Amino acid sequence: MSVLSADELYQRSILESVSRTFALTIPLLPPNLEKVVGNTYLLCRIVDTIEDASCMDAITKQNLSASFVKTVLGEQNPKQFTDQCAIALAEHSNLDEKDLIQNIPRVLRVLDSCDVQQRQAVARCIQIMSDGMSYFHTRQNPRGLENLAEFEKYCYVVAGVVGEMLTTVFALHSPAFAKAISQNEYLAISFGQALQMTNILKDSPEDRARGVSWKPIGVSETDLLVIAHQKLEDALHYIHCIPKSELGIRRFCFLAFGLAVLTLKQIALRHHGHTSIEAKLTRSQVTRFYVFTKIAVRSDWLINIFFRIQARSLKA
Repeated sequence: MSVLSADELYQRSILESVSRTFALTIPLLPPNLEKVVGNTYLLCRIVDTIEDASCMDAITKQNLSASFVKTVLGEQNPKQFTDQCAIALAEHSNLDEKDLIQNIPRVLRVLDSCDVQQRQAVARCIQIMSDGMSYFHTRQNPRGLENLAEFEKYCYVVAGVVGEMLTTVFALHSPAFAKAISQNEYLAISFGQALQMTNILKDSPEDRARGVSWKPIGVSETDLLVIAHQKLEDALHYIHCIPKSELGIRRFCFLAFGLAVLTLKQIALRHHGHTSIEAKLTRSQVTRFYVFTKIAVRSDWLINIFFRIQARSLKA
């Protein structure tokens, strides 16, 4: 087995360890997209690990973020970053995330095997995400973000920029998609922001327990659900831009979209007094929706019906 083949095998195996959801969705993509999207997810996961690590102060997180960007851009030896992380994350409890960081040279070798335009899109994504999260490292507090504008900015640097990266690599792969999405690139940002808003609302109890809130101060949960619904409307239009001939891309996007819709529905029902409903989806719910996507992805009408029915509770 070649070094690159072994590195790609590691990428697939560690993806299964750090994210069951993305390990389910990324393999649906065409092979040339699966590799670069899986690679980007792992790099983003490292940024997330730095942000979420409770064993580090804000300045250490900012320094590590800057070091990580230099590593991805090829401006410093990866060993410098992994050595810094070994010290800073010594008390970090997630062994899979620590393993991923220690194997960053393997992940970067896979990135180097992608074509130049894909690499440029990934580098832009990681730089914006890392720099953006560094901005927010010193703003973590129990009260929340300053206002709605800060909230939207946070959702952009965490996930909206990923939507932009995906749009770039999808357009490189499919000229038909490139034509359909032209002048509508903002839909990709809304798509990513919708997914991040879902995560913030879903994880807010755990965040609050560790003394952090990513919700905007003075904005009610009802209003946040309405905003998320508006972002999901844009995400729906984004999916419509993907040609039906690209079933892998459509299904990848529809899975992420649909799981967000179903999660927000449960959050909305809890908010309206159905406290017995869990915010997080069960494995059986995810499995049923996964099967449903095999059929629905071929029909814009079915996708629309799914959204109209399941997202009704998000409206004020």
